[in-house]
Amino acid sequence: MRKRFLLFLITLSLVLISFFRCTPKQEQEVLSADNILISYNVEGNDKPALVFVHGWCCDKNYWKYQVAHFSKDYKVVTIDLAGHGKSGLGRKTWSMEAFGKDVLAVLEKINIEQAILIGHSMGGAVIIEAAKQMPTRIIGLVGVDTYHNIDSKSSIEEIENFLKPFKNNFKEATNNFVRRMFTPDADSVLVNQIADDMSSASPEVGIGAIQEYFNFDHVSALKDLKIPIVCINSDKWPTDVEAGRQYTMSFELKLMPGIGHFVMIEQPDKFNKLLTETVNGFSR
Repeated sequence: MRKRFLLFLITLSLVLISFFRCTPKQEQEVLSADNILISYNVEGNDKPALVFVHGWCCDKNYWKYQVAHFSKDYKVVTIDLAGHGKSGLGRKTWSMEAFGKDVLAVLEKINIEQAILIGHSMGGAVIIEAAKQMPTRIIGLVGVDTYHNIDSKSSIEEIENFLKPFKNNFKEATNNFVRRMFTPDADSVLVNQIADDMSSASPEVGIGAIQEYFNFDHVSALKDLKIPIVCINSDKWPTDVEAGRQYTMSFELKLMPGIGHFVMIEQPDKFNKLLTETVNGFSR
């Protein structure tokens, strides 16, 4: 009887250990500089920390394939920028600088000493702003289908013409815009899922953020930043590598041909391999 009871306790302990190991960590929160609640997740433990920053009208769940892969070997941090995902609203200006401070608030809260910042699309501008605020802690920036032409600037008229359909009908304009980010042979289920998700974002945040993104001056922001940059980009849009190298200490391009804008979701295995190579290069 006693042996059976001990066997039961051992079995129960193993089940509980397994359960708690498999249970996802709860989301955490911190206040940004302007008192907006920022939601974030942390998985894994090793250095350097890999900090993933989503793009326009997305959230931290867009990195799910990277969290599962990289948290085995690194501390992985995913963040919902203000106005996105489970983070709070109420910001007056949805600027790249303010989003950068969201990232800073999270890294200060969890006391990150060494990090690689990884930003998709608009997140590329955000991680530049975040790096400016803590340059000694950042060993590399990874742009994910972004930094296509650091030199490019849009006129006020061009920005207004682009924003007009979003102001008239945000949901419809966003849905159409997102679908154009994919190649014609893309998985229709994935296209519908992402288009529906992004077009459900807050119009106030979406319009404000995209306007601020168009006004963001990459060249000025990179002026005094001495951090290497690697892009992992689709070939759907050309990347001006020479322009990138003109304004950075180091600018490298790794291409993922034949797919659209969401490279980390459309071909996660290939993306994870390229990101692993990149992280190893920064860490040497």
